[in-house]
Amino acid sequence: MEKNLSVLNTLTIMLIFNCGQSYVKEIIKYKTDYLCIMNLNPVVYSIPIYFLLIGIELLIQKFSNKRLYRLNDAITNISCGVTQQLTGTFLKIFGIGIYQFIYENYSFFKIESNIYTILLLFILVDFMYYWAHRMSHEINLFWGSHVVHHQSEEYNFSVALRQSSFQTIWTSFFYLPLALFGFNTLDFALLAALTTIYQFWIHTETITRLGWLEYVFNTPSHHRVHHGRDPKYIDKNHAGVFIIWDMVFGTYQREEEKPTYGITKPVNSWNPVWANFEHYQFMLIEMKTMKFTDQVKYIFSKPGWLPDSMGGIRKVQPVNKNAFQKYDTSSMRSVNFYVLFQYALAMVATALFLFNKSQFTLNESAFVTGMIIITIVNCGALFEGKNWVMMAESIRIILFSGISLYFSFVNSWDMLLLIGGIAYLVISSMWLYFAGLPKQSVHA
Repeated sequence: MEKNLSVLNTLTIMLIFNCGQSYVKEIIKYKTDYLCIMNLNPVVYSIPIYFLLIGIELLIQKFSNKRLYRLNDAITNISCGVTQQLTGTFLKIFGIGIYQFIYENYSFFKIESNIYTILLLFILVDFMYYWAHRMSHEINLFWGSHVVHHQSEEYNFSVALRQSSFQTIWTSFFYLPLALFGFNTLDFALLAALTTIYQFWIHTETITRLGWLEYVFNTPSHHRVHHGRDPKYIDKNHAGVFIIWDMVFGTYQREEEKPTYGITKPVNSWNPVWANFEHYQFMLIEMKTMKFTDQVKYIFSKPGWLPDSMGGIRKVQPVNKNAFQKYDTSSMRSVNFYVLFQYALAMVATALFLFNKSQFTLNESAFVTGMIIITIVNCGALFEGKNWVMMAESIRIILFSGISLYFSFVNSWDMLLLIGGIAYLVISSMWLYFAGLPKQSVHA
């Protein structure tokens, strides 16, 4: 068994460090005009590799008899990533648009692209990422978006996909000095994406410490610490690629005992949309009784800060590992299979949209985004056994089938759309009916 795990671990690392070459070759074909840059997203091109690596980790789970995944948690993690990629279609003005504007109109220089400047830019992008990431932990307003990534109480490759829809609004400004210095937008977009792609492989418990690499690069061991909610691990190891930044700026922590993953105030939900708003709703509730000056401090202070009149700073409490229970729900097997069926269709729709989104108008993109998000929200609600989900899911099935039939009609009764719409209506309705109202138990 150990030999099998070693082979799988080696295969995982080899895939991570070698699979990007074909994507890079495709990306560099882009011309440096604004529209091409706005549509550039190597993270999307890497989606097949992400799911391949998740599959490898599931094999490791099978061979090792260790439970690395829970269905409800993994689907919610991926759903947060789907939501982030879909809404990112409308928020690229922050990630790329403003950078391009500054570069074109206010840059001090225009730096030529060559191997040396690309290497320098990669290091600088990672340096800026460190500070953007660190401030996302140390400023309450920024934490409200970044917290999404830390909500899972598991630690596997699906957690890497659990991203906030709004984080780019705050973090994009940290990279603008690079535009002022004259690094072109295409190079920046590519290297920022590669910094993100690098971090996928460090979200795993299946890879142990990696010798001398631990002193230079961010590794699974370092990043497990970052996801720990134990007091000694909180706000440590903010690095993207190079762990050196944490060692230099005093935020490094070596992995010692196994971390307890998650956040100190669990979200306790499988709803990917609520996951993006929960902390901001909590902030608004706490701010209601504060005076204005305290509200400003609350927004820009570290998470956990409160004025003295409300008890002062909340200290992080040690985790009782013997008593700690992860948030979980138990749903019937029939419901789980139904969710997997609907979710698989939603993932196919998401992939088709993301790989072809340049062909969609803004209104069409908004429509497709809404339909997919409704589907994955209902999937989470089915796991939770919400009272309203049977009605919501029935309406969604009828709506989606009706849309298919409508497009069949306007396309001279296209048989594929006609048969697909009817088949979807019949199969989904019957399956949902016989699956029954979700019955589930919760512990948190």
